[in-house]
Amino acid sequence: MKKIIISFILIGLLVGAYIAYDMYQQVYQPNVTLNNTTDKYFYIYSDYQFDDVIHDLYEKGYVIDRESFEFVAEKKANFKNNIHPGRYLLEDGMSNNELIDLLRSGESVPVKVTFNNVRTKTDLAGKISKNLECDSLEILDLLNNKDFVSQYGFNRITILTLFLPNTYQFNWSTTAEEAIERMAEEYKKFWTDERKAKANKLNLSQSEVAILASIVQAEQSVHSDERPRVAGLYINRIRQGMLLQSDPTIIYGIGDFSIRRVLNRHKDIDTPYNTYKHTGLPPGPINLPSIKSLDAVLNYESHGYIYMCAKEDFSGYHNFAKTYSQHLVYARKYQRELNKRKIYN
Repeated sequence: MKKIIISFILIGLLVGAYIAYDMYQQVYQPNVTLNNTTDKYFYIYSDYQFDDVIHDLYEKGYVIDRESFEFVAEKKANFKNNIHPGRYLLEDGMSNNELIDLLRSGESVPVKVTFNNVRTKTDLAGKISKNLECDSLEILDLLNNKDFVSQYGFNRITILTLFLPNTYQFNWSTTAEEAIERMAEEYKKFWTDERKAKANKLNLSQSEVAILASIVQAEQSVHSDERPRVAGLYINRIRQGMLLQSDPTIIYGIGDFSIRRVLNRHKDIDTPYNTYKHTGLPPGPINLPSIKSLDAVLNYESHGYIYMCAKEDFSGYHNFAKTYSQHLVYARKYQRELNKRKIYN
């Protein structure tokens, strides 16, 4: 009888050991592989439920044994009710326990959002949303929403002046509204009391500074060191009530960015951005000016120039003039070089 009892005990211990070992295997043994994918990041969307997470992990080849993962996920404390959207960095050989702890923690990896060389709201929305969950149309709809942009003190045209080109870190699951709110925070940081005082001294609003900076940047896109001089020229024109006569504003108004040489026929096209016809600044920026361009306006070079023309050596710099007669000398040199290079439009 004792032998039978001992045998049952031994069998029980063996069964228990096997169950314990199997449990250990399911919880702690490697069950994540990156061999089936080129993307080491796993994305949980904002509307995902537990079943969606399970489905994507298996269908995208991250989880080797689905059954063991589901078992541990079911047992792991409150994982079903702790689904956090985001971008998660997976490591090859992670156990079910490690994977679930990561996803349950909500410790997602931020993404970098960079936007520059932007002309339109469509361009901007596309660049912001490129590495985020939110869609570019969601951002564009907000930028075109009169009531929404008015909350920040802008209209549907000047809202572009809220955005400062740079590289920013975001959570991948950032919504369109949150992205714009973040940009508003960056805008407030940039517009210090000192910068506001300089804008007031110019008798320009913050948006007007950005609009002028966009023109300065378009006129001098190569050499930022010349932008304060260009800014001073346009400030002189504004103060004298002269037309700004900026070719980039003509191109922007027409919407044909392939134009390399602005001709009289282009200047005859009447748009709100035609600074050959309308005095003062156009209604909105013609690009998103960089911080350097904004500061070039706020710290403009004081001089007597009111004319400028690209140098005929195509260096990217300009010849500046105080008189129209001198300007014509520079303009003819540049026009001759354009013709020589067969740049007619």
